[in-house]
Amino acid sequence: MRKVVRHALLIITVSTLAATTGYFFGRPQPVSLPPAEPAPTAGAPARLLALTLPDLSGQAQSLSQWKGKVLVVNFWATWCPPCKEEIPEFSRINTEYAPNDVQFVGISLDSADKVAAFRKETEISYPLLIGNMETLDLSSDLGNRAKALPFTVILRQDGSLQDVKLGKYATSDLEKALLTALRPR
Repeated sequence: MRKVVRHALLIITVSTLAATTGYFFGRPQPVSLPPAEPAPTAGAPARLLALTLPDLSGQAQSLSQWKGKVLVVNFWATWCPPCKEEIPEFSRINTEYAPNDVQFVGISLDSADKVAAFRKETEISYPLLIGNMETLDLSSDLGNRAKALPFTVILRQDGSLQDVKLGKYATSDLEKALLTALRPR
């Protein structure tokens, strides 16, 4: 009789363990949402407009000279394939939208010599400036926490942030963002 009781206790224990395991692993698990895109820090668009960097000839250029226009600032580098791929389209759009007070500016994280050599190979209709590590830090404050390239920022005519994009900007998405930025609020 003791064997029967032991078998019964073993069966009850195994059944209880199986039921507990089934409950634990069978219940709905909470869904983890991907982290939201980091928002720009307060004042980052104003710091971008206050930025002064050298152009290819070494002349200091302040981004504030384009205040009052929709400003498209593209952080890029000559060693970045997606950066180089989107520049011809940026150049075309810059020319097309310039009469509507849209201005593109490229900020490269390369040496002026490398950027000048690239510009000889590629027609670019907008100014190119030479950035540095502090410039990359500013891109992080604008939402580029990965500090990756390409990274594009669109500011409205009043200097407020319209859009940021990490990675290659699709032409249709860029044009939609520009049209939205050009609309009065």
